[in-house]
Amino acid sequence: MKLEHVAINVRDLEAVKDFFVKYFDGQPSEGYHNPRTGLRSYFLTFPQGGARLEIMNWPSMPLSNFDKHALGYTHICMSVGSREAVDAMTQRLISDGYRHVSGPRTTGEGYYESCILLPDGEELELTV
Repeated sequence: MKLEHVAINVRDLEAVKDFFVKYFDGQPSEGYHNPRTGLRSYFLTFPQGGARLEIMNWPSMPLSNFDKHALGYTHICMSVGSREAVDAMTQRLISDGYRHVSGPRTTGEGYYESCILLPDGEELELTV
């Protein structure tokens, strides 16, 4: 078995889609809209394979407090291939105005990572 996809709710569907297209070469599906429920979504596929990312937006979606210790979604992690690539992507995202949360650093588990926030404030971890 394999993980097929992970889905997250976002406020600004187009901005988050554009982020993953610009920085990670994500290939978005044709946008989906369910007129009955109001759901809008995209599936993003990445060049190196692995699970797809589904980003979704609902008109009645409550806002989260983004407490990283709350039950449920904590972060998405994208592997960029090397420590140098983590450093470069971190600097690129900071230069482009994204909020830097931590790193680059080696964690207690041995991961080399840094964290930034997506356009809506969700945490994105970059690792080797």
